[in-house]
Amino acid sequence: MGQADFRFGDASGVAVAKSKAATVDGAVTELAAQLPPDDLALILVFVSPHYDPHHFIAEISRHFDTTPVCGCTTAGELAPDGWDENSVVALAFSRADFTAVVRPILNLDSFRVEDGRRIGGELCHELLRVTPQVDRGNSFGLVLIDGLCRREEAVMSAIYASLDDIPIVGGSAGDGLRFERTWVFFEGNAYTNAALLILLNTSLPFKVFKCDNFEPMPQKMVVTEADIESRTVKELNAEPAAEEYSRMVGIMADAKLDPFSFASHPVLVRVGGSYYARSIQRVEPDGSLHFFCAIDEGMVLTAATSRSLVGSTQDVFAQMQDQIGEVSLYIGFECLLRRLDAEQHQLARDMSELYRQNRVVGFHTYGEQFGSMHVNQTFTGVAIGRRQA
Repeated sequence: MGQADFRFGDASGVAVAKSKAATVDGAVTELAAQLPPDDLALILVFVSPHYDPHHFIAEISRHFDTTPVCGCTTAGELAPDGWDENSVVALAFSRADFTAVVRPILNLDSFRVEDGRRIGGELCHELLRVTPQVDRGNSFGLVLIDGLCRREEAVMSAIYASLDDIPIVGGSAGDGLRFERTWVFFEGNAYTNAALLILLNTSLPFKVFKCDNFEPMPQKMVVTEADIESRTVKELNAEPAAEEYSRMVGIMADAKLDPFSFASHPVLVRVGGSYYARSIQRVEPDGSLHFFCAIDEGMVLTAATSRSLVGSTQDVFAQMQDQIGEVSLYIGFECLLRRLDAEQHQLARDMSELYRQNRVVGFHTYGEQFGSMHVNQTFTGVAIGRRQA
């Protein structure tokens, strides 16, 4: 696809590209042909696990050697022409409209809260140093994190506490449906067990958002036995976890529990008066349930019923336009389970077309970040408006 298909106009400050080339070299060549060659503050890439992560980030970083290139692997891509797989999408932020600073957080298995607070504080000071007149109200943060690290909650709470009023959103890197290894990209290298914190200051209007389509039901489940470190629930309501979950959400006892089941029947946890999804990744052979998000013994889980997936997403797009005017694009982080739910209910084509019409670019995730929270089965991101005439 040519360059004209992907630029959203000079007023947007962001150029977008996509490739489905069979090889890394072919993909980088196609992306480079669609993106501006210079005067860029940052390039973000969201890369299918179809491509070798080390080869890809090395090649694209070599090509754009004067521009920071960051990104991660995906569980599907939110491309300019809709939902996709086995592709790579890229966003290039113009230096005229954006200032960007980036910091990696490595070795997450030994991450401490004070590490996150220090890194967040240092990056805020770096943003002030490179943009002396910076207004924090004109800044937002993006977090990309290893989707299998099981440290998202600790990282997000620590970072959020250090950024004052700067809003942050993001996504947990994916690996298709394999759940084997995910990668984040920084300075030409691919890292696992790592995260990236990106702060962007812009003269363009923007607004961060979170969208879900679930409402709480009366049925409650208490986690009565769990392995907190591995995010595995062994018992709910003092019963075997998989059996009790199936009973409480209305799945037939003899039905197989698979990703489509979990996508259609998430459970919710109440935090600060609001409900957030706690999605299940898989059922273990012993009948325990492995979650995408942190769990704890004594946690109360609530069964959920769904609202219109398409309608609830349309509502968020309308709200963003009301708040910032015409939206040039959405940088989106959408849970893999939302895609699976849409596929199961024959809504994937409608959702893909809705995202194409609203210019959503990003990836399908193993979890989403919003403020201090790590959440599941949501669509989070940032809406970016147009330059004022």
